[in-house]
This record gives sequence, C-alpha cells and structure tokens, in this order.
Amino acid sequence: MIASEAAARDYVARQGDHDTTARLELLIARLAEENVRQNLIAAATLPMIWQRHIADSAQLLAHVPRGTAPWLDLGSGAGFPGLVIAALRPEEGVILIESRRKRIEWLLRICDELSLTQVRVIGQNLQAVPTEPAAAITARAFAPLQTLIELSARFSTASTFFVLPKGRSAAQELSAMPNWIRRTFHVEQSLTDPTAGIVVGKLDEEARAKL
Repeated sequence: MIASEAAARDYVARQGDHDTTARLELLIARLAEENVRQNLIAAATLPMIWQRHIADSAQLLAHVPRGTAPWLDLGSGAGFPGLVIAALRPEEGVILIESRRKRIEWLLRICDELSLTQVRVIGQNLQAVPTEPAAAITARAFAPLQTLIELSARFSTASTFFVLPKGRSAAQELSAMPNWIRRTFHVEQSLTDPTAGIVVGKLDEEARAKL
C-alpha cells in the first residue's frame, strides 16, 4: 500500500526516468498555480498530490500491457489519470475528452508545456465525439459505472481494456451491473487507498451487442 508522499513519489519514479519525474513535477507546479484560478482538484489534496493524484493515476498502468494505445480518458478535467499515463508512457497515444471550456484550455496549455505530443485533446461532450476504437478506456469521477460503460461502449472492441477507478463504491457498483457485464469484470484493490477499488475488464461481443 502506498501510504505517504515519499512512497508515492518512489512508486512513480520506478515507472519512469528522470525526465518523467521532472515532467510530473512541472505538472504539479502548474496545476497548483491554475488551481487558484479554477478548482481543478480539491485544495486540501495539494499537500498529498503524489499519493492522491499522481500515483493514483499511475497505478492503472499495471492492469494494461505496455504498448497498449490509444488510451481514452473520459471527462479528463485536471488531467487525471490521462496526463500521468501520457507522461509515463510517452510512446503511447492518449486522447483526453473534456467538455468544460476552462479545463479544455488548461489541458491544451499543459500538454504543450510538457511536450506531450502524443496527447490529443477533444473539447466536446462525449455524446458528440465521433466513434473511434480505443485500446484502453479510463475515467475518474466521470459517471456511475453503468452509465460510464454504456456511454463508452461504442469506443471499445472485444480487446479494449476498461480500467475504471471507482473509489469506495467499486464493488457495489459492479455488483449492480447485469450478469452479462459482470462476468468479464472484476475489482482490483487500489494501491493508494485501502477502501478504494478499480473496476477492470473487457466487454465481450454479447455485452457490446446489448449495449
């Protein structure tokens, strides 16, 4: 379990290199500045940002084989988990979908400053985004699990990984899903919060046809 800022920083550093750490430090600095202008993250979480936001995002990579691309991050907001995934996997494409104007502007600026050239920001409501297949789909605090899967199913194939941090409600939300979805998903323990879970799985052809 990652229980401190130091442990979180070490965990993330082991997944990247010196350039990755420097890029994430710059992300943190710019996010703290921007947070004064718009509420990207809760101000109370800034002192624990490596644990609550950076490592919490980075841990998702453990559930998807390296080389999986593109990632599709729904409702990216401040850029978690999408920006962290992009910083740690610069060779893999990441698509950030966000509908709020100020957050779209933030994502475009920070991607440019961090030289995340493999990141594409789509500034639209999800329902208006043209369908294209993603290799991995993630979202943080975007929608209840059933709504999230229903909205994102059209971007998936039978081989698409869903990696969905759902906090304390993970097991409960998954148990409420129809069996034809539940049978191919499971809950993984979060490394950053002993009470939180990550819903992981794929939609098989039957499930995708029903959705």
